[in-house]
Amino acid sequence: MQLVGTQFTDATAIVGNDLVTLPDYPAEIRAPAGSLAGVSGFQINFASTEVYTPGDTVQTLVAMNPAALKVNLADLDHGGHLILNIDAFTPTALKHAGYEADPTDDQELQGYHVHKVPMTKLTIEAVKDAGLKPKEAERCKNFFALGLAFWLYDRPLDATLKWLDQKFGARPQIRQANELALRAGFNYGNTTEMFQVHYRVRPARVPPGTYRKIRGNDATSLGLMAAAWQAGQKLFYASYPITPASDILHELVKHKNFGVKVFQAEDEIAAMCAAIGAAYGGAFAATGTSGPGMALKGEAIGLAVMLELPMVIVNVQRGGPSTGLPTKTEQADLFQAVLGRNGECPLPVLAASSPGDCFATAFEAFQIAVRYMTPVVVLTDGYVANGSEPWRVPRIEDLPRIAVNHEFPPETFQPYARDENLARPWALPGTPGLAHRIGGLEKEHITGKVSYDPANHDFMVRLRDAKVAKVADMIPEQTLIGDESGDLLVVSWGGTYGTIRSAVERVRDKGGSVSHCHLRHMHPMPRNLGKILKSFRKILVPELNLGQLCLLLRGRYLVDAIGFNKVQGKPFAVAEVAARIDQILNGGD
Repeated sequence: MQLVGTQFTDATAIVGNDLVTLPDYPAEIRAPAGSLAGVSGFQINFASTEVYTPGDTVQTLVAMNPAALKVNLADLDHGGHLILNIDAFTPTALKHAGYEADPTDDQELQGYHVHKVPMTKLTIEAVKDAGLKPKEAERCKNFFALGLAFWLYDRPLDATLKWLDQKFGARPQIRQANELALRAGFNYGNTTEMFQVHYRVRPARVPPGTYRKIRGNDATSLGLMAAAWQAGQKLFYASYPITPASDILHELVKHKNFGVKVFQAEDEIAAMCAAIGAAYGGAFAATGTSGPGMALKGEAIGLAVMLELPMVIVNVQRGGPSTGLPTKTEQADLFQAVLGRNGECPLPVLAASSPGDCFATAFEAFQIAVRYMTPVVVLTDGYVANGSEPWRVPRIEDLPRIAVNHEFPPETFQPYARDENLARPWALPGTPGLAHRIGGLEKEHITGKVSYDPANHDFMVRLRDAKVAKVADMIPEQTLIGDESGDLLVVSWGGTYGTIRSAVERVRDKGGSVSHCHLRHMHPMPRNLGKILKSFRKILVPELNLGQLCLLLRGRYLVDAIGFNKVQGKPFAVAEVAARIDQILNGGD
């Protein structure tokens, strides 16, 4: 399902529609086939106008077996198309999915346009000329379903056929069978009278430029690469594989021709320490992980803060705690990013809002890291990292240069002297005259010598905190969607951006006094945020956690923020956020 969902997405991008996707993976690596836990889904929302979310509910649901039907039927619009692989609805499969009776024969499916398609039988018949064994032939049924979806929504086959050439060029039987299944599904929709409608979605109007479909993890990778390139430096990325961050590692390993060096470490601690070593040696160093890995990296992150070395730490958030929901999305690592280290250990934290925004966020993180000589945390999440959208590819000449200086006069060099940003010098080891000591023990101001002096420790703790606070001077002031004051301000962060914006626009279109404030800079926050918050009667903070940003806003700005929280491993729906906004505007708590 992930494979054919990606192919449908590619075809949709080529047509020129705006789109947002939501891949939904099983948590288990090899969940039993036909089980509820093993259902793999792929949702796409596409239009001729701008879209921000993968959609609340779906207009067309393709269910390849009873388990897929049971898991996803609640998300299908009343009156929507339900396409079933009826061959899979056997007594054994029905029992495995928890059905006591065949749902296709009772009232449960009333109100939907039900299309019972014998996909397995039709696929086996269609691919028989390829000479595959029956089991191999049956596996092509996902391409039959893809072909049928292509016909229903008037998608071209060309991109998928080209992909088949590239993927199975060395296996002509497999390539031929998948093409035969794809064309059979397309022709089935075209020649049968089962479907009384055929949809054509015109291209979206977008600013001129070069566009590509991009996933969040790929955009993060390119943002890290672009930052190093614009500084004339090498990128070093150290990581231990972890869902859903592993694809950053997979993407970066492809780009050694751009000077990227990738290290797959034996554990999270080694990955973090390797990034520290690379930064000490002058590289643009980064590491990536998810929440459990951030916990393991915590002590070494504190070391990086004490050393005052620039690097980027990417946390692709997932459901927790512990192993939790490794393939589902959540926003529950904000406290961990801002506060989750021993001692007073401040560092800047940024959060990406969409797959394409991961590029800009990763790039900006390196700008901050180098200017202020500090580690920077970038928060994405499973939805943003695995989701896709059209992305306007920036021209390299339009990206800002990142100034790097490793040269200092030996006669006046001090390893913990400060510039106007309170950043210490990034002197490289082995440079004549610039020998210096770094380590985890407290440093003496200016000289960097180990110091146990209480007054010096107090001074250095406050100095490091002031340095991070100065990042607010670099970041832009916070902007709003809507009026600058009013009855309600909805504050969001990270991957909830599209849903919250859509909900706010829906309520505003009905005349509601509501505005939207979406944060990228989580610590420090924009310098004008307090003024914005105090310009509204009420503040609503929707989060995929139990209220972490809400508590930070209450503590920092003394505003009576209202939390709206969800921890189901699923994104917010536009409808549920809009309903909560309406409730508050109508006098509800």
